[in-house]
Amino acid sequence: MPTRKPATDQVALFQPPPGRQPLAARMRPRDLTEFVGQAHLVGERGPLRRSVERGYLGSLLLWGPPGTGKTSLARLLADAVEARFVTLSAVMSGVADIRAAVASSRERLALDGGRSILFIDEIHRFNKAQQDGLLPHVEDGTVTLIGATTENPYFEVNGALLSRLRVWRLEPLTDEDVAIVVRRAITDVERGLAGALGPDGGVALADEPFAHLVGLAGGDARQALNVLEGAVALAEAEDVRDADRRVSPRLSDVEAAAQQKVLAYDRAGDGHYDTASAFIKSIRGNDPDGALYWLATMIAAGEDPKFIVRRLIISASEDVGNADPRALQIAVAAADALEWIGLPEAQYALAQATTYIATAPKSNRSGSAYWAAVADLDQAGALPVPMHLRNAGHHGLKQYGYGVGYRYPPEFEGSDIAQQYLPDALAERRYYLPNDQGYETTIGARMAARDEARAETRRRGRPERESIPGPKADGMKAAGSIMRTREESRRKLAETEKKDASGS
Repeated sequence: MPTRKPATDQVALFQPPPGRQPLAARMRPRDLTEFVGQAHLVGERGPLRRSVERGYLGSLLLWGPPGTGKTSLARLLADAVEARFVTLSAVMSGVADIRAAVASSRERLALDGGRSILFIDEIHRFNKAQQDGLLPHVEDGTVTLIGATTENPYFEVNGALLSRLRVWRLEPLTDEDVAIVVRRAITDVERGLAGALGPDGGVALADEPFAHLVGLAGGDARQALNVLEGAVALAEAEDVRDADRRVSPRLSDVEAAAQQKVLAYDRAGDGHYDTASAFIKSIRGNDPDGALYWLATMIAAGEDPKFIVRRLIISASEDVGNADPRALQIAVAAADALEWIGLPEAQYALAQATTYIATAPKSNRSGSAYWAAVADLDQAGALPVPMHLRNAGHHGLKQYGYGVGYRYPPEFEGSDIAQQYLPDALAERRYYLPNDQGYETTIGARMAARDEARAETRRRGRPERESIPGPKADGMKAAGSIMRTREESRRKLAETEKKDASGS
């Protein structure tokens, strides 16, 4: 087999020949039927597709991670409404470029009534003055603005401009979506690697390198196509071909083209579950270092970060529980952070939650108590609710014993009164038994003190009433009254606003 060329030459192989567009640019979808992913927007019933099919396209903002098709979608929307597509990059353009684009659009509108779509990539890079400069032209319809951003627009785009745009969220492509894009590039004769623009003989990609290429892309179709093109160039340079003389990149070629070590991790197979298991067991075993390593492994391998944060939330309740109730709060906060800022920045929040939960005191007693209750339910079925706990929603039900004998705990000393809350057949059953870890020590002491107070009440023979009684009021009656008053006030306000609007 030919010797691999020096690394300096290999880098040059990653670039397309002069005058030839990169594969990712050639494979842009030509119409909405070729667009992959974002079915919630441009599927058969997607709102954007239905809108352009009727000839309408308002100013909008496409928000999503790289490689999800923001620029391609903007072009297709412009084509669908037969509008001229003018594109600017916020990184390279300034106010003068905006003015020139607007002037051209105004001239076209005046000459033949043709509309123009002004597409601004990375619109969050514009400063406030640049964003404000777009307002009048969007407002008067000179241009229809389509902005694209990878950042949260509610933080990065001026409120005045944002109020004139409809924000559409693009989701990362699934592995199945990326696989469709890669297969299309391999088999396309006109634009892809199967015809004159590809290597002599075409391209074949075996299952293992194909799966790793798709996984490494992390939902970024552009990245997948760039890695594919680089891997094909490397394999072609060494004349690596299959029996049909098609260039066949190996796993090592995919690894080299990605400039990233291919991890032994299969997001759909054992590697996925084994790594997730190691992650959770490291957390459960109070080992933040192991937990961080497996967290990094999953992130690098392209694991869905929502899967990771779900595992953190589960662990916070299952493994930590009431030993440190803040663990659940921090896990949920990490999920919120992921939703707001996404990767890569959300890795800080994932690492924070991981180390907090891994080092927190552990107790599985809440979960164990619940499953013990489930076991009783399975064995005995749904037992009758004791009569004193039943809802006496109508006063007539009292004569049948509904709610009779129930005592309202806040009326008694310590806001507690001993009474039966379990079905009769399970009256003495105890499920939740706190351990001596972290905050559960406090919970256990509180429960023990309450048991002792109840025992003292039994010795006295009568419960003590609350020494400082609260105000007497029928809460449900008062709630109904204030809601009726609220609705009447809202009705009168609406009538007043309607009169003011009509000038009467």
